[in-house]
Amino acid sequence: MSVSARAAGLAVEMVGIEKSFGAVRANRGADLAVRAGEIHALVGENGAGKSTLMRVLAGLYRPDAGVVRVNGRDVTGWTTAQAIAAGVAMVHQHFMLVPTLTVAENVVLGREFTKGPVLDLGRARRAVAELAAETGLAVPPDARVGELSVGEAQRCEILKTLFRGARTLVLDEPTAVLSPPEVQDLWRVLRRLRDGGGTVILITHKLDEVMEISDAVTVMREGATVARFATAATTPAELARAMVGRDVALAAEAAAAAPAPAGGGGALEVRDLVVRGGRGGVAVDGVSFAIAAGEIVGVAGVEGNGQTELVEAIAGLRPVASGSIRLGGRELSALGPRERAAAGLSHIPEDRHARGLVLDFSVADNLILGLQDRYARRGVLDRERIGRNAREKIHGFDIRPPDAALPARALSGGNQQKIVIAREMGRDFSALLAAQPTRGVDVGAIEFIHAELRRARDAGKAILLVSADLDEIFALSDRIAVLYRGRIVALLPRRQADKEIVGEYMTGAGRGAA
Repeated sequence: MSVSARAAGLAVEMVGIEKSFGAVRANRGADLAVRAGEIHALVGENGAGKSTLMRVLAGLYRPDAGVVRVNGRDVTGWTTAQAIAAGVAMVHQHFMLVPTLTVAENVVLGREFTKGPVLDLGRARRAVAELAAETGLAVPPDARVGELSVGEAQRCEILKTLFRGARTLVLDEPTAVLSPPEVQDLWRVLRRLRDGGGTVILITHKLDEVMEISDAVTVMREGATVARFATAATTPAELARAMVGRDVALAAEAAAAAPAPAGGGGALEVRDLVVRGGRGGVAVDGVSFAIAAGEIVGVAGVEGNGQTELVEAIAGLRPVASGSIRLGGRELSALGPRERAAAGLSHIPEDRHARGLVLDFSVADNLILGLQDRYARRGVLDRERIGRNAREKIHGFDIRPPDAALPARALSGGNQQKIVIAREMGRDFSALLAAQPTRGVDVGAIEFIHAELRRARDAGKAILLVSADLDEIFALSDRIAVLYRGRIVALLPRRQADKEIVGEYMTGAGRGAA
């Protein structure tokens, strides 16, 4: 950080922020102080109040009490329009894009280029393409947002914010869908912004990211600020302890301590699978693999290389052009999602909102989605059993707040993810499709979910793990498959793989990936 940036003082100061939603108290006298020209990490468990605090800063919520100052000016209770005009912008964990518009149209929305009375879409496309090239956030300007992969949509969201010239940029889990090279590209963007006197507040659960990119860290727990560290003076273990209130086994430590899997006969088998993508082209191109009972196979790859289509085809959510899917020797290709679930296939989808939850349903009802027939008597739902199931799952998976009657949309993203995981891993299954299972989840919950995945593996379950987080892939997998342009270009035993080799295959540089 430059001397002039340090001398500029505080870009953001939040003091005694209180915010409640009905009986749920999200912020309890929370404080935050961020210097101009600083990359500041904001960490804490799911439901700790991080996103709420940042939405207060961005003008989405008005605080019940407390003071918000930006560059020394009291802006308490300002609107999103006022925040954006002042150069404060937030990239949200769940995208705020118009799916029927193109990438270019979304990025310039509200700041459109015109040629006389007519929109100048050519200029918009050129501007977005230049910004994408400059930042390394590659996304096709003419593509419809509704047809983008999750990773491409995230890049579009970041581009939209940078296009508006944000000087104080809040990023909520921005790397959840980015590959390692893309993360490094983003870090270069953020460092340039910081070195030019801009300010970045980064909400993340990835402590390695905190250590790599941030200058300072604020830790929240149960709605309150509990600690602040200079990044250079702390450690991941100390941060995790402050977040959770106890010692936490981080992924690398847990992987080193985990016993080898027992292994068994083939449970989930995919042969010569061909699946078409949303734009009509081939997204999965002749993929074959088998996962043994008692084995985790991790799929690594840059977002948009067929991971989504592969998982959705196996789950029965997307048609198969050709090929075979077998579970325990039984052919699944002609079965629907409910029949595949009855056959023993469980599925944690990558997009919890689109595939995993009905946000207006209660937590209790979301915990039985797809399983309603098991909780009914003579066609009527058994509310007593549903409530008992909800209490067990809420306790077992630490879903917060512990209120089964709340609509799912009232919970944080991480706790919404816990609902999906509790439902899918809390029933009997023989094979599990786990797509981005810890996306947006805190370190304590990651520890728990990883332990549950290992426990399921050790109980003889076959698990296909798809994750954009290479640390997660290496921590959990017995074998690692790399997907590139819809093909498996490498399938390596975990002990023979390293991140450099896998990263080369992910970007097409490895042997056979061309």
